Amino acid sequence: MPKGELPAERIPRRPLPDFHESEASMIGGVIEDGFLNVALDDANQYGPHAMIMLLFAVASVTAIFLLLASLL
Repeated sequence: MPKGELPAERIPRRPLPDFHESEASMIGGVIEDGFLNVALDDANQYGPHAMIMLLFAVASVTAIFLLLASLL
């Protein structure tokens, strides 16, 4: 390989999603761009926080469903 030439990638990188910095707080930034848009598409820097909130919501709904199913 000649000097200064980068090796070809085996798996090409996907294009980066649209992203913008939010000046709002964490909750404000998530509400500003939409909860699912931030959690699933990383619309701003609060994507990981929104994903954790989504995980907590899904786990809570699952726990309530299992609790109700066990009572019947």
